[in-house]
Amino acid sequence: MKKLLVTGAAGFIGANFVKYWHQKNTSDEILVLDALTYAGNKANLSSLEGQDRFTFVKGDICDQQLVESLLKKHDIDTVVHFAAESHVDRSITGPDAFIDTNIVGTHTLLKAAKKYWLEESEKEQHLFHHVSTDEVYGTLSADDPAFSETTPYAPNSPYAASKASSDHLVRAYHHTYGLKVTTSNCSNNYGPLQFPEKLIPLCMLNILNGDALPIYGDGKQIRDWLYVDDHSRGIELVINSGHHGETYNIGGNNEWTNIDVVTLLCELLDQRFAKDEALVSRFPNSPCAKGEPAKSLITYVTDRPGHDTRYAIDARKIMDGLGYKPVEDFDSGLNATVDWYLQNEDWWRAILDGSYRQ
Repeated sequence: MKKLLVTGAAGFIGANFVKYWHQKNTSDEILVLDALTYAGNKANLSSLEGQDRFTFVKGDICDQQLVESLLKKHDIDTVVHFAAESHVDRSITGPDAFIDTNIVGTHTLLKAAKKYWLEESEKEQHLFHHVSTDEVYGTLSADDPAFSETTPYAPNSPYAASKASSDHLVRAYHHTYGLKVTTSNCSNNYGPLQFPEKLIPLCMLNILNGDALPIYGDGKQIRDWLYVDDHSRGIELVINSGHHGETYNIGGNNEWTNIDVVTLLCELLDQRFAKDEALVSRFPNSPCAKGEPAKSLITYVTDRPGHDTRYAIDARKIMDGLGYKPVEDFDSGLNATVDWYLQNEDWWRAILDGSYRQ
C-alpha cells in the first residue's frame, strides 16, 4: 500500500491521474495538495469527496512548513508532482508566477522530502516522481528525429525554461543527496477536464458559442497528442517499475499540425449537430446550428513569440523497458473528449462565467 501526496491535483492532468490511481489502486491513500489558482478546480475531484483514503488540502507547494507537516502527518512515501504553471502565453506576459511555482515550488517540495525521508524518518521506501514536459527540449524541424531522453535541453519560452530548471533540481537531489526520484516528460495532453485556454477545449467551446477559432501563424506547428489517461498509465508504470534517477518520455505516437487538429475538431462537431437536433437548441450561436461548417470560424492570428515548430516524443525507453503502450488513438480519444464536453456543459459554463471559483 502506498501513501501518495499528489500536488496540483485539482488541475487537468493531476485530477485525471488521481481518479485513475484511485480506481486502479483502491487500497492506496491519496492526499491532494492544490492552491486552487485559476486553473485549479475543486469540482474536478468532486467524485472522490467523502471517499475513504482520499484527502484534499488547499495549500501552496511553496509553503515548506505546510508540506513538511503533511509528509509527517500522513506518513507519505510517494510524491507525484504535477503542480505547475503551464500555459506558454501566460509565461510570456507574466513569467514571475512560473519561476515561483515551477522552480521555487519544486525546490520547496524537494527540501521537505529530503528532510522527512532522509533525515527524520529515514524512510528507505520512498519516491519523488516529477511530471515535466517535452517543451524542455526546444523545437524540431520536420525531418529531425523525435526527442529522446538524451536530447539536450533547449527551452524557448519562460514556461519551458522554468520546467527545465525544475527537472535539473530533481536530478540534482538524486545525485547529490540520494533522494529516490523519477521524472517523466510528456507530450501535449488532451481529454476531459482540460481548462479551456488550451487548443482543443478552447476551439471546441468557441465552436459551440460561435466565437472565432484563433490559429497562430500558418497553423503548421506540429505536436504529439497524448490522451490524458494514457499519460496516467505511463506515470503508473514509472512509479511502480521505473529506475531511480531516470527520465522517461511519455508520448502518444500521434503527430498532428495544429490546423489539422482544429479542422478535425470542426468536422466532429459538424457531425454531432447533424445527428443530434437537441444541440441546435442548446447552442444556437454555433454555425453548426445554422447549417454552416464549424471551420468557417477559423481565423489566423499573429504567431506568438518563440513559438516552437514541432514537438515529437521518442517513447521507446518506456515502451521497451516498462511495457508502455498508448491505449487511445486520436480518433477514439478526440471523440471521447468531444462527447465529454458536450455532456458536461455545467462544468465548463462555470469556468467561463467564473462561478467555479466561488
